[in-house]
Amino acid sequence: MKRNGVKSGFQKAEMLKAARRLFWEKGYNATSMREIAIAYGCRAANIYNFFSDKEEILFEVLREEMEQIIHPIKHLEEDDGSSPIEQLRFVIESHLKVTLSYRRSSGLLFDVALDSLSPDKRKMIIDFRDTYDRIIRKVIHRGIDTGYFPKLDVRLAGFMIASMITRTRIWFHPKKGVSVSELAEFMSQFAFNGLRGQGPAVFK
Repeated sequence: MKRNGVKSGFQKAEMLKAARRLFWEKGYNATSMREIAIAYGCRAANIYNFFSDKEEILFEVLREEMEQIIHPIKHLEEDDGSSPIEQLRFVIESHLKVTLSYRRSSGLLFDVALDSLSPDKRKMIIDFRDTYDRIIRKVIHRGIDTGYFPKLDVRLAGFMIASMITRTRIWFHPKKGVSVSELAEFMSQFAFNGLRGQGPAVFK
């Protein structure tokens, strides 16, 4: 049973991988269940052993990515002890690594596919997004409270940082001469300097 469960989990993961790639290449609406099955290497009927319909596949694609973004940073929501600078650096680096690991598959699905979900599923994905927004805003608030940043619009600052990270998947490629770690460092510096206005860099 355990072996079968592992096999089923692997099959489901591979089906999601094939679906992400097609959603990226063709768009969600233009991709059929049959095409997903062909990309995975099975009959269309086999897909329905794992997913009830294409909407469920889309939901799982979005849910998986959001969980991988939020899980590493969830502890920061209640962390009032460590440096807010290091917290924000960690949020940026962690989010960037997840984003670029999906850059060739899920694209910007989150931007365009929410309307394709049922209200209940859409709410669950939006709840993930709201959790992320809440965490990054708390981190920025801590930076303000401790004097690292001046008073600013925390909501807009959080949106700008998240958007900067998300859009990297459009253009980033290791062959352009920068690694993910180097890009995370650059983006952290960029964000800190932006938050501090014309003040000196927070770290070197």
